[in-house]
Amino acid sequence: MRTALFRSVLKRSSSALTNNSTTSSSSYVVRRGFSSESAPERKVTILGAAGGIGQPLSLLMKLNPLVSKLALYDIAGTPGVAADVGHINTRSEVAGFAGEEQLGQALEGADVVIIPAGVPRKPGMTRDDLFNINAGIVKSLCTAIAKYCPHALVNMISNPVNSTVPIASEVFKKAGTYDEKKLFGVTTLDVVRAKTFYAGKAKVNVAEVNVPVVGGHAGITILPLFSQATPKANLPDEDIKALTKRTQDGGTEVVEAKAGKGSATLSMAYAGAIFADACLKGLNGVPDVVECSFVQSSVTDLPFFASKVRLGKNGVEEVLGLGPLSDYEKEGLEALKPELKSSIEKGLKFVNQS
Repeated sequence: MRTALFRSVLKRSSSALTNNSTTSSSSYVVRRGFSSESAPERKVTILGAAGGIGQPLSLLMKLNPLVSKLALYDIAGTPGVAADVGHINTRSEVAGFAGEEQLGQALEGADVVIIPAGVPRKPGMTRDDLFNINAGIVKSLCTAIAKYCPHALVNMISNPVNSTVPIASEVFKKAGTYDEKKLFGVTTLDVVRAKTFYAGKAKVNVAEVNVPVVGGHAGITILPLFSQATPKANLPDEDIKALTKRTQDGGTEVVEAKAGKGSATLSMAYAGAIFADACLKGLNGVPDVVECSFVQSSVTDLPFFASKVRLGKNGVEEVLGLGPLSDYEKEGLEALKPELKSSIEKGLKFVNQS
């Protein structure tokens, strides 16, 4: 009975999952008849797997039939998480690793490394408040990635993403392993929120909605391009401004609602799983996999920028342009640049001075 109910819920949610990519692709959660023999062996490692994002993300990646090995790492608690999700009857073999001495083993042979490690936001904290703690954690983990799996695709979730992605790039450069095609800041949650909020206001089926989100991954640096949203709804300017503001403040909305008991862990895990799935599809040669991500870019005069990215066997196949912008979006683009520039420089400076 419970199994039948679970499958029914998954089936009903399939269209929403399917349409999170800007291209049409099958939902990994509901592909019950997927033949794992036809999919390549792929190892995914999650760094910070025992945390608030890490645990639900571990569950979601265990459900993904493209994953053959799932390595869960944290400073403590991961053997229990691994034992728990390891009982789920899906393709991947699960192993838990705890403590610095086991980090290399967790990373060896990884195709995709997802990093949700670090401290979460609390009421009153900005992403910059997280910098001093999370910057050091990211630097340490990326040093290990450069040593044990230098060719893996790295999905950075740890905030502030606008700074942690530049930190990772500098660590990899110093190690001689940097490949700009393989480093991603995960901004998918901004897209997920923009789709949800737009669908509610426009009274359209959320499963059919697409909204590109560009810029960065904090506050005003998040720029949803509602002028490019589909299906077209012709919302009034005040609604667009309100939707933009809510998308930018989505993280704060959750932090305040949880009243000191956490941040956006569940929705972030979902968004992280969606982006990791897109990376795996790209690695496996699925054509036209497009997602928004914060990557090294020449789309603007900033060295890193989030926009649509076509994913492939080498990671980034193509960084796509912004497309036509409304006057409001053009203003937003210019307004976000100084803050995003400062955050990028802060990350670069941290590595080069430490």
